Amino acid sequence: MKLSMPLMYDGNPRQTADQVAGLEKAGLDTIWVAEPYGFDAPTLMGYLAAKTETVEIGAGILNVYSRTPGALLQTAAGLDNVSGGRAVIGLGASGPQVIEGFHGLPYDKPLGRTREVIEIIRMGLRRESLVHDGIFTLPLPADQGLGLGKPLKLLNKPERPVVPLWVAALGDKNVAMTAEVADGWLPFLFLPEKAQEVWGDSLARGTAKRSADLGPLEISAGGMVAIGEDVKGMLDFMRPMYALYVGGMGARGKNFYNELACQYGYEKEAREIQDLYLDGHKRDAEAKVPLEWLEAGNLVGPASYVQERIAAFREAGVTSLQVSPASDDPAATIAQIKEWVA
Repeated sequence: MKLSMPLMYDGNPRQTADQVAGLEKAGLDTIWVAEPYGFDAPTLMGYLAAKTETVEIGAGILNVYSRTPGALLQTAAGLDNVSGGRAVIGLGASGPQVIEGFHGLPYDKPLGRTREVIEIIRMGLRRESLVHDGIFTLPLPADQGLGLGKPLKLLNKPERPVVPLWVAALGDKNVAMTAEVADGWLPFLFLPEKAQEVWGDSLARGTAKRSADLGPLEISAGGMVAIGEDVKGMLDFMRPMYALYVGGMGARGKNFYNELACQYGYEKEAREIQDLYLDGHKRDAEAKVPLEWLEAGNLVGPASYVQERIAAFREAGVTSLQVSPASDDPAATIAQIKEWVA
């Protein structure tokens, strides 16, 4: 099992990024860089490439709406070059709030877009001419634009002909598509004991169609880590994030994370969290997040308990344990967890 973590920052990501070299030495395998509607991920990834030597640098995630497939191809090839072959490209549809609100684009055909983006990136990394007919048509047909488009291939030779492409997915069809065509899967608010019940059929359907050339599907999931005899109270620090996603990341009737909470069996709590959050009562919404979910989805407690949680994530198919150290010495926490996942 590999060890990964999201790049967490409050205000200035550069200051946090400067700490990654120490985490790399402690045994961190992958660092994930997000960009919902904050700083863009590729800039920070390039910065990390210059600051590190061995850690994989993953986009977690780049949405498939705000950049063309050609731009995503350029990003994958460019980041893989400056990192010396350490790029991992996480892709996803994001959500209507971000795509329509921040980027001003209609949130349509998310699965088809993701599938086609993966096809086009792989085509481009093989330095094939970009010819595609679907949601994305390359080159643009002669009766559109100036009629001067022609098939082009990537100008530079990529560092690698294959860059790992991961997909952030939660819904049934999206997870099945991910298991079929992606190199890895990035679930969110993952509860190991419920994973088979919620996603087992979808993963099986996708895997049945999966090309043998891809190898097994990788999975990265995890949570906050705090090791000690009296640290359970640290779980309260996760309540705002759970409440934000379950309650506020979307509208009533259109919130993927609220639907996930219901699938986990927390229908009553999911409804209460959303009602309170959307009515402006965020603290009350946070209090409704089930402690059981927080305990199972994170790694907080005595060493023996944390090791039990690692085993649960492994049993659920996780190949890259994603952790967020909550300690005065994150590097030491990473080193300790690295011993347990090795």
